[in-house]
Amino acid sequence: MAGSTVPSKVQESPEGDDVARRLLGSAAQLAYDPATEVDWDTPLDKDFHGASPEWCSLYGTAYWGELTEAQRKELTRQEAASVASTGIWFEMILQQMVLRDIYMKNPAGAEFQWALTEIAEECRHSIMFARGAQKLGAPHYRPRRAVMELGRAFKTLAFGEAAYAAILVAEEVLDVMQRDWMRDERVVPFVRTINNIHVVEESRHMKFARDETLKRLEGAGWARRQINAFVVAVASYFIVTSMVNPKVYRRAGLDRKRALAAAKANEHHKSMMRSSCSGLMDFLASARLLTKPALAFYKRANLI
Repeated sequence: MAGSTVPSKVQESPEGDDVARRLLGSAAQLAYDPATEVDWDTPLDKDFHGASPEWCSLYGTAYWGELTEAQRKELTRQEAASVASTGIWFEMILQQMVLRDIYMKNPAGAEFQWALTEIAEECRHSIMFARGAQKLGAPHYRPRRAVMELGRAFKTLAFGEAAYAAILVAEEVLDVMQRDWMRDERVVPFVRTINNIHVVEESRHMKFARDETLKRLEGAGWARRQINAFVVAVASYFIVTSMVNPKVYRRAGLDRKRALAAAKANEHHKSMMRSSCSGLMDFLASARLLTKPALAFYKRANLI
């Protein structure tokens, strides 16, 4: 990727160390251990949703109106588990990209130590998501094989701003959903705790990703911005469109074909995605990463 040619002075920037030191301080003061913070022992209460109903892919459709409350709650639980499984998949990609990025950096530096701290948090998040999905009664949802292979290529080839901007998009889209879910008393309590932990700790990761994206773009020419804007948009499209696995509908006892058609045409869900991503799109525009080819993919993913 064009972002791989990063000047050495950027790699060891004092400004980057300042940000990293602040994030290390935050992590020291406010961090969670999901193994003890989340109530894993209480049996699942099926009177609760797994996510805010308004975020369900079928909410507002005629099909949603036909479902019983039990079916609606089961569907939101399955969709929450699917989102968590997609989160695990991308967190594994993220960890590998960050490790590769710091490979040659000074281990005594704050940036190096913050990166390892972020990876440690992501490892805990992945275990937390896996246990949460299991408790919700969901199978192992994963993106399509072709998307998994594209992810394999992306984690191997993406560098610099392409890597960090894609990390930011994935984290911010998940963040806006989970901020709603963690405050919603209709959502099962242990999922609300998971969401709260993730939101608090991911706020540090998003700060770092924004800072790194802007830093790596300093002095970038037109061609480099065009290439990386396109790469980030394509990666974002596959991440966002993989969040709700089509298998959730059959698992919830619905007609899969009808549910897929209703979800695809659901203007309410598209509007939720667009409105929640306005701040993210403003950032990408300010970084000059909203090129015409990139915009086409963000529109297809209903992010703009």
